[in-house]
Amino acid sequence: MRLRNKPWADDFMRENDHIVVQNPFEWKGKWKELFDDPSKPLHLEIGSGKGQFIAGMSKQHEELNFIGIERVKSVIVGALKKVKNAETKNARLVNEDAEDLRDLFASNEVDHIYLNFSDPWPKNKHEKRRLTFHTFLDQYKDVLVPDGEITLKTDNKGFFEYSLVSFSQYGMILEDVSVDLHADEDPLNVPTEYEEKFSEKGQPIYRCKVRFNS
Repeated sequence: MRLRNKPWADDFMRENDHIVVQNPFEWKGKWKELFDDPSKPLHLEIGSGKGQFIAGMSKQHEELNFIGIERVKSVIVGALKKVKNAETKNARLVNEDAEDLRDLFASNEVDHIYLNFSDPWPKNKHEKRRLTFHTFLDQYKDVLVPDGEITLKTDNKGFFEYSLVSFSQYGMILEDVSVDLHADEDPLNVPTEYEEKFSEKGQPIYRCKVRFNS
């Protein structure tokens, strides 16, 4: 689906630079300084989409600080609107295509990473693009604190199974696995826009929480 261009997006993000971080690569190693309370754990969502998850999480968990990365400009402005409407002070957004998280974050700077409905790249020739391929796990391990966690949600069974194998082969510890998240009725689950869409169609939502073995 072609995304509609939003010529006002740049101005809107600049006007809200207290939420959308300008010159994000300059904040490497200093991200916690952006927040009112830098002592709070830092949680990172990769691919924030229209922002329902990060806006909801920041409101639900005032004890945490959140950063959401979204590369598509016409999409991140939707996330900006939701974060503004949530009226929270513990969420920031980054409009970048970060091919390597180590360019943005220092070692042990992030406490938790969320991978929500990432592109499954189903063709075998595209395996290296999957965000749970071992080269991406290398990045996550570097930027996460020791014993840092990753939470993955997807509607794609093939990608979920691939990710579980990838995590296991990397030596990670599976802490929680759900093959039908909404049937489990987790009261703390904050759904994404995609999650609601797929769930309404009757598709199960898969989730797992894993951590690196220090």
